[in-house]
This record gives sequence, C-alpha cells and structure tokens, in this order.
Amino acid sequence: MKVYSVPCLEDNYSYLVCTCSIVDESSKEAAAVDPVEAEKVVEAAKQHGVLLKLVLTTHHHWDHAGGNDKIKQLVPGIKVYGGSLDNVKGCTDQVENGDKLVLGAHTNILCLHTPCHTKGHISYYLTSKEEEDLAVFTGDTLFIAGCGKFFEGTAEQMYQSLCVTLVSLPKPTRVYCGHEYTVKNLQFALTVEPDNVKIQQKITWAQHQRQAGLPTVPSTIEEEIETNPFMRVDQPEVQARVGCRSPVEALQEIRRRKDNWRG
Repeated sequence: MKVYSVPCLEDNYSYLVCTCSIVDESSKEAAAVDPVEAEKVVEAAKQHGVLLKLVLTTHHHWDHAGGNDKIKQLVPGIKVYGGSLDNVKGCTDQVENGDKLVLGAHTNILCLHTPCHTKGHISYYLTSKEEEDLAVFTGDTLFIAGCGKFFEGTAEQMYQSLCVTLVSLPKPTRVYCGHEYTVKNLQFALTVEPDNVKIQQKITWAQHQRQAGLPTVPSTIEEEIETNPFMRVDQPEVQARVGCRSPVEALQEIRRRKDNWRG
C-alpha cells in the first residue's frame, strides 16, 4: 500500500486539502480520499498507472466532497462512500461505524464514525498484508497537533472521536489529515504546554518542512499523543494548565482558546 498526496485548492495554500490515492500494489487498484479537484486526482492515478475504484469521503463540506460528482463523470461506475448521517454530495454507498470495505486483494478499510466537526464524519483506517503498513484518513476531525471546529457536535463527541476511537489505533499508524495547518497548530500547542519538548522539536521540524515546500503530513498516532493538546486532555498537567478538572472540560476550554487565538 502506498499513499500519494495530491495538493488541491492551491490558491488558498494555508487551507490546502491533501487528496490521497491509496494504491494496492498487487492489483493496481486505487481509492481517492476527498478528491475535491477531481481532474488532478484522475491525472495522478494515470501517472501512477492505477485504476480508481472508489472514493472515500470523510464529510460533507464542499472542500472534501465537492469533487464527487465530477469524479463520477470522469470515472464511470466509481463508488463514492460517505457517512450515513452526513448527506455527502455524490454519495453512492453510505457507511456507518464498523463497516468494512476492501480495496484490491490485500487492503482492508474500516470505517470509523468520528463525529463533532460534522455529525456523520467518517475516518477511514487502512491495513494491508504488511502488518506494519497502517494508515488512517481523518479528514477534519484530527489534524496534526489539532482538531476540527465543533460545527455540528459537542466536546463530549470530539473527546470520544479523538481520545477513545482514534487513540486506540496502533501507535505507528500514519495519520493523513485534510489540511496543512501543522505549524499554526503547534504554535498554539506551545501556549498550552510551553515546556513540552516534543512540541518544541516538532515545530522546528515542521517549519523546516514548509520552508522547503514539503508537507508535514503524515504524522502518527504516537506523535499526536505526544504533541496534540486535544489528544492530551487526559493528562492531569494539561487539565491544570487550562484550569479544568476533567478531560472533556479541558477539551472544551482548549477549543475555545484555539477559536479565539490569532497566533
């Protein structure tokens, strides 16, 4: 299994959407995740010599689902998956938490309901015949060192999505999120934990990546546990830093601070 990032919406670079083709090498079949610019994704599939078989849509927002109708025109018969609670544009097959899909001969896809940003948001957890080859596509629920705004849900739901569902994945799992927000997220994370050495180290790395024109995606679940304030709310020291006594209360407070933070 290989993952290729296809940068989209380049005229709004700080909100870059990474559209990824997931390739099953033995069958040369591929899936597109949130192909907002369908033509770019179809061209990338041609360049890599793979056959697009399905689309995995994380949620209904236009910058993730907006290319679904177009890719159906370009690739007749392609299946477009999306959450059953999310009214995803162009969806042909609705999925729910725990549903399982297959790509090619050796790639399995587990659908995880990760609501809050939208009520039907789905993250897709991929495994292959190589046990160590693990990836999760988290859309706008989990960002590197951040999380999505609570547009359609509550702090309790985001806690469940981040700190119960996603944190339970194996630590080496690669995290592919929907936007390039990493440097700003890490700068904010330092306001929550200014003495966190892991955050300090990662922000230096991320700044170098961006200065070189390179992405900061993917991260890993382990790195998020170490550096993402929204996934660290179970830590007593994080709760204390934001004046809270429970993980959910801390998550709500950190989100409030992030919403008002101007960097």
